[in-house]
Amino acid sequence: MSGMPENRAGGAWAAPGERPARPRASARDYLELTKPRLNFLVLVSTLVGFEMGRKGGFDLPLFLNTLLATSLLSGGAAALNMWMEVEQDARMRRTRNRPLPSGRLTPSQALVFGLAASVLGLAEMALLVHPAAAWLGLATWVSYVFIYTPMKRLSSLSVLAGAVPGALPPVMGWAAATGTLPPQAWVLFWIVFFWQIPHFLSIALMHRDDYERAGFKMVPLGNWAGGAGSQMILYSLALIPASLMPTVLGLTGVSYFAGALALGLAFSLSVSLFAAGVGRLSARRVLLASVTYLPLLQVLMVFDKTR
Repeated sequence: MSGMPENRAGGAWAAPGERPARPRASARDYLELTKPRLNFLVLVSTLVGFEMGRKGGFDLPLFLNTLLATSLLSGGAAALNMWMEVEQDARMRRTRNRPLPSGRLTPSQALVFGLAASVLGLAEMALLVHPAAAWLGLATWVSYVFIYTPMKRLSSLSVLAGAVPGALPPVMGWAAATGTLPPQAWVLFWIVFFWQIPHFLSIALMHRDDYERAGFKMVPLGNWAGGAGSQMILYSLALIPASLMPTVLGLTGVSYFAGALALGLAFSLSVSLFAAGVGRLSARRVLLASVTYLPLLQVLMVFDKTR
């Protein structure tokens, strides 16, 4: 890959004409390839879907196979994402010390690891969980690796494209527990989908200079009225009725409904104040509101489950 800056660590991205030092791979480097924090969020969403769909007794082997298969599939997709974006990661301050741009792992090591984890995860999902969950896992993997990842360099619509694989894990968890995909399962999809837009855009705005340096088009062009701010408001408002649908469809009770309404109004208010410039709320505060909202909503959902 021409045009890459010299790697100060003396790894895979050495200056032209120099022989790169042999990478010192460790288990921690391979773990970092899986984006552990993102993987954890995927696992939690899958667990929520599994629990909301589950009826009767708790099937521990099925549950553990679901989590392991999801972790492998998600980690494999993340590793392939890093393999595809190594040049961009090398240009950004927040990612230049990742295993690939720092030279601790070679691209071939990341490619083999990502493909192996993905294949193992998909096979386990198909053979030991349920084919319906495996098909959803494959759709999640394809949309993340082959649609969202390259689209980040082409259009700010990549935020919407990335919200699809981000919202499929709870549906996959439901399918793993039941083998079915009723409307109730897709309500979980729309909740996470709508939540992700203000969440993603707050991160993109926090790191806008870094993303521009890498060539990622993550933030819409234009002013607040026609750009990121208005989109954040729109999706935070759409999130409110979506979050109430579990009660409407009989999945949850009145306690969840009241809590979801309060959380949705508070989250939408924080986004609206930020977009309007009231109180000079920073994008970081919107991000904090988003990462507080979803776990609280999911806890309420699981504890007020009526099925």
